[in-house]
Amino acid sequence: MAQVIPGENEGIESTLRRFKREVSKAEIFPDMRKHRYFETPIEKRKRKALAKRKQRRRKVR
Repeated sequence: MAQVIPGENEGIESTLRRFKREVSKAEIFPDMRKHRYFETPIEKRKRKALAKRKQRRRKVR
């Protein structure tokens, strides 16, 4: 779970920006999409294509 504690003189905008960065770093949204009950065929194709690209990149290295 992502958690951000705002600083004493920190604005809400910068705190929100840090929170969004933590959420993306923790990969919460892709995990939610993966565990969602229904995945559309387009989403499934995109996810599989992205996984193939990642595998090819790993093999090249």
